Amino acid sequence: MTVLQALLRRERIAVIFVLLAAIGLAWAWLWSHSAMSMPSGMHMPPPQFPFLFAMWWIMMAAMMLPSAAPMILLFGTISEHARASCKPYVPTAVFASAYLVVWGAFSLAAAGLQWWIEVRFEPVMSMGLSSRTLTGMLLIAAGAYQFTPLKDACLRQCRSPFQFLMSNWRPGPRGALRMGLGHGVYCLGCCWLLMGLLFVGGVMNLWWVVGVALYVLLEKLVPGGPWLSRGAGLALAVAGTAALLSTLNP
Repeated sequence: MTVLQALLRRERIAVIFVLLAAIGLAWAWLWSHSAMSMPSGMHMPPPQFPFLFAMWWIMMAAMMLPSAAPMILLFGTISEHARASCKPYVPTAVFASAYLVVWGAFSLAAAGLQWWIEVRFEPVMSMGLSSRTLTGMLLIAAGAYQFTPLKDACLRQCRSPFQFLMSNWRPGPRGALRMGLGHGVYCLGCCWLLMGLLFVGGVMNLWWVVGVALYVLLEKLVPGGPWLSRGAGLALAVAGTAALLSTLNP
C-alpha cells in the first residue's frame, strides 16, 4: 500500500467515524430532551424560539444523516480518487455541511410554526395536536403527497447516489456546495410532509421520531422503496380519513 493509499484509507475511516459520532450525539441529545426523559406530569413553560430551532436542526440531523450516509460516503470516495489523480480535491465536510444547511432552513420554518402553535394554542412537544380535524387533514395531505410526481422524482434522486453525483458533479468547493445543496433539496422534497407528521405524534415523542426516521431510511434504501412509499401513503390517507370521521361522532 502506497503512502497516498494509506492516507486515503485513513480519511475514509475518519469520515465514517465523524458521521457515526454526529448521528450518535444527535440521538443522545434528543433522548436527553425528549418527553420520555421528563418526569410525568411535569409542567413545562412555553419553549423559546432559539431552543426550538436548535432542537429541530439536531432532530433533522439525527433523522436524515443515516439515509444520506451512502451519498456522503460516495462523494468522499470520488473526491479521494480525484486527489489521487491530481485533480481538485474538496473535503467531504463541505458537501455534508451544505446538505445540512437545507435542513437547517427547514428547521427554521418548522420551529417558527411550532412556536406559533405553542404560544397561541397548545403544547405539541410530547402529545401532538389535539384537534382531530387538523390531525386528519395533515395525515391525508402526507398520504396524498406520497403519490405525487414530485415525490417520485425526489425519491428517485435520493435512492441513486451514483447517478446523482455523476449527473451533477462539479469540481471544487463551489461544486461541492452546489451538489450538497441539491441533494438536500431533493431529500427535503422527499420527506418534508413526513416530518410534518411529528406534529401529529408529538414533536419530541421519541418513539414517534424513531418511527418516522426508520421509515425514511427504509424508503430510501430498501429495494421496494417506491412501493413502500405508496403503501405508506395509502395507510396515512386511511388514518386521516378515520380521524376526520371520528369528529362526526364525538
